[in-house]
Amino acid sequence: MKKIMFLFCTMLTLLSTSASSKTLVVYYSYTGNCREIVTTLTSQIQADVLEIQPAEKGLKYEANNYALGTQLLNAIKANPNDAGSYPAIDPVTTSLNDYETIIIVTPLWWSQMAANMQTYLFNYGSQLAGKNIGLIVSSASSGISGVVDDCKRLVPDGKYFSENLWINHSNHSNRATLIQNWLSAINYNTVTGINETKTTTAAPTCIYDLGGRMLVKEPSKGIYIKNGKKVVIK
Repeated sequence: MKKIMFLFCTMLTLLSTSASSKTLVVYYSYTGNCREIVTTLTSQIQADVLEIQPAEKGLKYEANNYALGTQLLNAIKANPNDAGSYPAIDPVTTSLNDYETIIIVTPLWWSQMAANMQTYLFNYGSQLAGKNIGLIVSSASSGISGVVDDCKRLVPDGKYFSENLWINHSNHSNRATLIQNWLSAINYNTVTGINETKTTTAAPTCIYDLGGRMLVKEPSKGIYIKNGKKVVIK
């Protein structure tokens, strides 16, 4: 009987550990770029995926010089604590209790986080407290510091990885290497306790030049983008 109880308790412990170390990738994609990033990311790590969808379909956020997208962002900015300021999204049934690490993949809209992803984080940000948070941002060319600020406003108690990943138009085709480098730079396996990945170890830094190209080592001097912010290395 004692042996059976021991085996039973061991199985429960293993199941609990497995659940607590799981990763969930949450993403919103309007043009398809973020969807491609997620496909590449999940070819390199073991993770479940949750796609955020707007409740109202077929909207053209970029029409008339991004009039609708700007309107949505301005509404959030005017009243960020009011649920009515955020556009409706489809219901989400994925339980965040099953995951210890959340990787958020989102577009940048006019230097801010896409409105639909902001809705998800506004609704569920409190459930992300204490979890490992990774942020991957897709943009045309703009730096991602505004998106990082939005994420930390909506999820103030997350345990953020040391680096965020910026994938812009000029380096989107190189996303596999960028993601691989980023996972190494944030010590993904060490932090999450997940030993299995699907790629080899890569370079340990995530610094970009002003053209959006990722550098494999820290440069001696110049102006660069690090962690989504412009820095001057003298």
